[in-house]
Amino acid sequence: MDYLKVKGSILVVSGPSGSGKTSLARAVCEELGDKAYFSISTTTRPIRDGEKDGVDYFFVTKDEFLEDVEKGYFLEWAEVHGNFYGTSKIQINKALDEGKIVFLDIDVQGHEAVRKAYPDVVTSVFVTTKDKHTLIERLKNRGTETEETLKVRMINALHEMKKIPEYDYLLINDDFEVAKEFLRSVAISSLIKTSKYELDKFINHWKGSE
Repeated sequence: MDYLKVKGSILVVSGPSGSGKTSLARAVCEELGDKAYFSISTTTRPIRDGEKDGVDYFFVTKDEFLEDVEKGYFLEWAEVHGNFYGTSKIQINKALDEGKIVFLDIDVQGHEAVRKAYPDVVTSVFVTTKDKHTLIERLKNRGTETEETLKVRMINALHEMKKIPEYDYLLINDDFEVAKEFLRSVAISSLIKTSKYELDKFINHWKGSE
């Protein structure tokens, strides 16, 4: 079907820290099995307890990261709180060619870069809580936040919330199972967006199939 521009699709999932976006994206990706690919970011931040290299992130040094930037390895990258984060183009393109739904758990800045690079195949979902008090409670329950880091995260959350109009969908994660089903539905439907097709070619093919 040469009227298909790209076999797969990209699902961008963004939202404030503590919104549950990563847990939702991973859960849906796991349910979809070999139909989906969860894009793993490369980072220079130290590995945390319980994390695994190549599973949660690809952990590299700053020198290695900057060398990859010069090679054009990343689709998008950014510095956050003194650490670098980037998304590999090679892995995304391979998954798209295989017809998979590529899950990208990235911030609002990354969403802008991905949409510019893949305008026809991106579907985006912004995940957040029903109010700021719920987000604060979730962050506190992690047991990893200080008063200072909590304030920074809430400032960042407000900045991110202002970007919601740039997303295709808004998902309020108040009930995890309900939110997961919504995200799963969006992921599957992303494969049949009209923007993925060269419609003139498709219509001509359709007319000529008599």
